[in-house]
Amino acid sequence: MNLRTIGIIISREYQNRVRKKSFLVTTFLVPVLMAALILVPMLLMLNSKEKTKTIAVLDNSGIVAGKLLDTETINYEPAPAIPLDSIKHNLENLGFDAVLNISELTADNTVTADITSVKPLGVEMAQNINSRIEDAVEDYRVESYRIEGLSQIMKDVKVDIRLNAFTIDESGKENISETGVYAVLSMLMGIIIFMFITLFGGMVMSAVIEEKTSRVVEVLVSSVKATELMFGKILGIALVALTQFFLWILLTGAIVGVAGSAMGSDLFNPDTAARMAQTMGTEAALEGGAQAQDSAQIGGDELSTVMVTLRNMDLGGILLDFIIFFVLGYLLYASLFAAVGSAVENEGDSNQLQLPLTIPLMIGYFIAIYAFKAPDSSLAFWGSIIPFTSPIVMLARVPFGVPGWELALSIGLLALTFVLCAWMSAKIYKVGILMFGKKSGFKDLWKWLRQS
Repeated sequence: MNLRTIGIIISREYQNRVRKKSFLVTTFLVPVLMAALILVPMLLMLNSKEKTKTIAVLDNSGIVAGKLLDTETINYEPAPAIPLDSIKHNLENLGFDAVLNISELTADNTVTADITSVKPLGVEMAQNINSRIEDAVEDYRVESYRIEGLSQIMKDVKVDIRLNAFTIDESGKENISETGVYAVLSMLMGIIIFMFITLFGGMVMSAVIEEKTSRVVEVLVSSVKATELMFGKILGIALVALTQFFLWILLTGAIVGVAGSAMGSDLFNPDTAARMAQTMGTEAALEGGAQAQDSAQIGGDELSTVMVTLRNMDLGGILLDFIIFFVLGYLLYASLFAAVGSAVENEGDSNQLQLPLTIPLMIGYFIAIYAFKAPDSSLAFWGSIIPFTSPIVMLARVPFGVPGWELALSIGLLALTFVLCAWMSAKIYKVGILMFGKKSGFKDLWKWLRQS
């Protein structure tokens, strides 16, 4: 093969694609959408506090009302001395948003509670009220045993333990780590590599089909070898993919930074982070009625742990691994997609031939989802070694730390498999690109492979 010719084809493919309107639109639209995914939840957290509601309390038990403390969003007031039905039907006229009716104590020292409101209460507010009632009944039951100091004993036996995780680096230094950070990074890398290989591999196939259908390929192969055309196309689209990927990262970071500065410092403060963590379920729910200061403290601790974990991670090494597996994984599948594209005359006919390529990608994706839960399991290990799934699965394992020999073995097998598949694809491409008027199947591909 002539490297100069391949270089000319790469340049042609790259320039033609980066000048397309679709490339410009996706390059600038995707960062906006990604920034929105980051910023919108934070904005929702900042503006999701409920308006303060006034709740009338009718406490028939005599033990709950004293435990209902006002918060930023709830004001408790004694219910007026009128029938309950009258309060329910005149809430707005009486200046109440809801009425809370506590039953008398039952035989087993418990109560039932009903709340009636003009509009449905938010989940957080309902949980707060329910928690306060539970605390009141629990305190009453403790006191009913009449054991001296029992209340303090009950408080003393309750513990709130947070597991602090550390990892030891090669120098023997302990570094604090947050497992959730590794899990999120693992999932993100697995999803991104799956999307990119599928997207840009499919782009190679579409480009081959387009040139074959328009008969442009007949002119091209009269000047260059079919294999040079195939590799030039694959490498040219690879450069387009890398260009678009890095532009997405830079533009998303810039948009988030500028938008965050414009919206104020509250957007990234610990309290917002804590509330987001609660909403997503990544942090244990705070006790009902906890003050904002407590939330901010917990959020600050979590946020600082996340930042320390990120600082201690070898992000440069992870990025290098991402680029290596992305490039090799893309080259492997792009060569196979190019072979499929050369064998058909339209994308509708490619579905049958695409299936053997799509299944390994999907298997790798599902293993990657599992890998962050058990990164050292045998399933994750073999998924990261087998070349057709390793680009996705290995990247899902990398944040948790992978032995050097496993990385070397995975990269070596992936590179060798790419060379073998590229050689086979080139043979199929050489024949298939000039075949017209016949719907090709696996039997034809095998025949072309043996003949060429």
